Amino acid sequence: MDTSINFPNLGIYLSNVGKSISIGRFEIAYYGMIIACGMLLGLFLAMWVAKKTKQDPELYFDVALYAIPIALIGARAYYVIFSWDQYKDNLIHILYFREGGLAIFGGVIAAVITFYVYVKIKKQNFWLMVDTGCVGLVLGQIIGRWGNFFNREAFGGYTDGLFAMQLPLNAVRTSDVTQEMMEHLQTIRGVQYIQVHPTFLYESLWNTGILLILLFFTKHKKFNGEIFLLYLVGYGIGRFWIEGLRTDQLLIPGIGLPVSQVLSMIVAICSIIVILIQRKRSAAKTTA
Repeated sequence: MDTSINFPNLGIYLSNVGKSISIGRFEIAYYGMIIACGMLLGLFLAMWVAKKTKQDPELYFDVALYAIPIALIGARAYYVIFSWDQYKDNLIHILYFREGGLAIFGGVIAAVITFYVYVKIKKQNFWLMVDTGCVGLVLGQIIGRWGNFFNREAFGGYTDGLFAMQLPLNAVRTSDVTQEMMEHLQTIRGVQYIQVHPTFLYESLWNTGILLILLFFTKHKKFNGEIFLLYLVGYGIGRFWIEGLRTDQLLIPGIGLPVSQVLSMIVAICSIIVILIQRKRSAAKTTA
């Protein structure tokens, strides 16, 4: 398998992008390493924000001990549920996290549920904690998406735009390759390349913008929960757009619509409505 990845319109040609490193007899996938780094750095950022906002950072460390592994299980479960045909005849592959196959929505749902249970037990303010926690979450997403780069997955359809990415045909899943990609197949030095939207990069950059907005608005929020709702709006809108480009969409059985695209729009619209209602209530209290 050829290990090159190119961005021809940017003049970037990477000749050897591996999927893992070997330490003795052990092979460690970059995918897992990047996901782990994203989670740890996200936790550190959440703890930093907690300290800045006069909360106890240790609360976030404690809840992360539960939320991180449960979020991984949730992300995997979400992916497997909507890709059941891929796993139903070989159930052991459900446990092969290193092969990829984590759906962020499943992770977010699992993490939020974990937060809720933890907060109820510890008698903390749920909305305040998710305001702080979501800042770390989005940083984890920014970093974690680069795992898709090394795995040659989560890309979009054919494009010849500025950020077009070339991947060797023999390095990607056949199911992710469209007819349009095959029609624009390029052969360079004997290697066949498809040229696609690097949707992992789009989402990483989009989430960087969301992170900056959340950090700015943390000091200006009108009610607890507003930062988390802003995250849901920003991520929902971005994911709706980006999901529409991808060729590996998880579809709702019997309907055929991309589940993450539908969920993104529902989440974004509901969050906007709640923000407007809560801001109106906050303004009413101020003028009362």
